[in-house]
Amino acid sequence: MKKSIPLQRRGFETSQLVLGCMGLGGGWSGSPITSEHVKQAHEAVDAALSAGITMFDHADIYARGNAELAFGQVLKERPELRDRIVIQSKCGIRFEESPRVPGRFDFSKEHIASSVDGILKRLGIESLDILLLHRPDPLMEPEEVAEAFGRLKQSGKVKAFGVSNMSAAQIRFLQASIQEPLIANQLEMSLLKLDWLDNGIHQNQKAGTEVSFPDGTMEFCQMENIQIQAWSPLAKGLFSGKDLEGQPDAVKQTAALVRQLAEEKSTTREAIVLSWLMRHPARIQPVIGTSNPERIRACGEAARIELTREEWYSLYVSSRGKRMP
Repeated sequence: MKKSIPLQRRGFETSQLVLGCMGLGGGWSGSPITSEHVKQAHEAVDAALSAGITMFDHADIYARGNAELAFGQVLKERPELRDRIVIQSKCGIRFEESPRVPGRFDFSKEHIASSVDGILKRLGIESLDILLLHRPDPLMEPEEVAEAFGRLKQSGKVKAFGVSNMSAAQIRFLQASIQEPLIANQLEMSLLKLDWLDNGIHQNQKAGTEVSFPDGTMEFCQMENIQIQAWSPLAKGLFSGKDLEGQPDAVKQTAALVRQLAEEKSTTREAIVLSWLMRHPARIQPVIGTSNPERIRACGEAARIELTREEWYSLYVSSRGKRMP
């Protein structure tokens, strides 16, 4: 039996797989959503639920807010869904507004507060389950973030808080000022993006100087019961059917191994790729970014697969393209 994930240990009744909603609401042009966009959102939600996925990941910038609008329309038409799912969104990234106002990050209390109001309005809900800060803001004042989080918690607008793309040191720095525990950290992780693993195995080796992943982040999150979530866990389909012309030999070899394991286990290639992440002791939550119902269901197969230690290492070594040190 699989162990519970950190979010479950904190009382959230949620699946280990998460559906990322960036692909909903049409493109990023800012055009109004259409009935087709809402239909797409319904189909994606239905496919996720049929695959056992009960958590949905948003950000206020996705499709310039239209992803949340389309999802909100689904909730409006099917209000009974709200009690069955966990909804997470992110804020802190602002688009370029003029040549003198560039794209930037903003953790000011005013922006966090207004962002949450916009998120709730677009989704048509009264309370957000989890709010993540999207990318580290160099001008962050932890006391301001603490004030914003405190007001959001007290007002009932947000139940819990987390971060995205942060190191252990950044989380510690922020947590020192915040009363509420930071319960999640979303990072890019996949069979293609391996620095989070390579950082650990290359300690006390020259190769370790070439790894940029922040030291101790995986261990810190595990010790503090912080849910590690993986964005882009499918590596844009490189290991589950995408054309590999021009790709490195390691990618081609790993894609072949994924296909072989999928055939042996009578499952999908997506399930093998995701279960590789889910096998890690951190109980990683992959956030799948597809809105294709068939592919969502293929991903759902990961919940019933558990790789052996040898299978896990075979995939890791293959993707590294070289033997373990």
